[in-house]
Amino acid sequence: MSHAAYPKDERALAQKLRITADCQIHFRGKREGDWPPVGNWGWPCYSQAWFLRQIEWKAARGRDHGVSGMSTTVTETLTGRERVTRVCKYFVRRLLFPIGVLCPFAYFFPKIAIFYLACGAYDVGRNKGLNLSTLRRYFIGNGFGTWILSPVNILLDLLSLPYINKGVYRLEDLPPSYKEEVARLITITKDHNLVAQLEERAKEFPRTMIFFRWYGVNMDAIVNIPAFHEPWKYIQTIGVSVFNKKVSTSKHFGYLRASLRILYNLNDMKDRSAYIEVGNTINYWSENKLFIFDDTLLHQSVNETDQTRYCLFVDIVRPTLFPAFMRAVVSVVRFLTQSFKFIYYNNWKILER
Repeated sequence: MSHAAYPKDERALAQKLRITADCQIHFRGKREGDWPPVGNWGWPCYSQAWFLRQIEWKAARGRDHGVSGMSTTVTETLTGRERVTRVCKYFVRRLLFPIGVLCPFAYFFPKIAIFYLACGAYDVGRNKGLNLSTLRRYFIGNGFGTWILSPVNILLDLLSLPYINKGVYRLEDLPPSYKEEVARLITITKDHNLVAQLEERAKEFPRTMIFFRWYGVNMDAIVNIPAFHEPWKYIQTIGVSVFNKKVSTSKHFGYLRASLRILYNLNDMKDRSAYIEVGNTINYWSENKLFIFDDTLLHQSVNETDQTRYCLFVDIVRPTLFPAFMRAVVSVVRFLTQSFKFIYYNNWKILER
């Protein structure tokens, strides 16, 4: 079916909406004739009824979040070779990997497979609103690394007792010494008006990250804030995450539970279309500037506003009777990942001096 076959009003509506359901539909083409839209794995979506159902679903979800409209994402036209590549990736990820790798591994190493299945079942089961999509993402999607590290994460949960992992935290849930350090960091950040200092550089890119401290080591950032380089007992990472307007992440998992993620919104967002979603919890930056969570849970950050969103990006060691051990785990992670930090943040532009 050609693009011209769609009624004019429906085409106009489609141009105003960005469909970001689990299938991640994007308009693959800059010309009006480039049709049909193509799914995230290269499958064309020919059905007009299907397409309109996605629009209605996303529009309804947007109204629930206080969003009056969505933007379009326009990318380059897929060539025949690119379409084949996408289909091959889909085939490998969804069929070849489970059948060709996981099944033989379970056959030859059944005890290890049962152990990992049990650890994974516990680990993924911590996600609120668990569904088939979450299971797929965890076991054969971008959560596979989290599954591999699930025995380590469970051990870290045990070593954190009597502090139970709440998944999503309030500041009041942290021990007093942790709260004091977080409050001091937020005060320092407010005093230096980071948004004004970063906006000129950050506006050039869709998603930007600036690190002042990374896994316990001070970094030479493009903005000099000496107070960020003072000794911190619990805070391990200090950065600023910048989302340009109409920019969002996909749903994803973090890898290791030695730390908690703290986000603090630095500028005033005007509506509820900028938020972070963790399981069944949605935090709207216009209503609550501070959000603390276990980032090994499935989460997604969204900015569908016409503003740039600035958030302080902080990792703090988990509350535990053994904070030195948790800091040591963070140091090991830094040592193992410092050479390929670009892989961790491959969808970001990291601004460095």
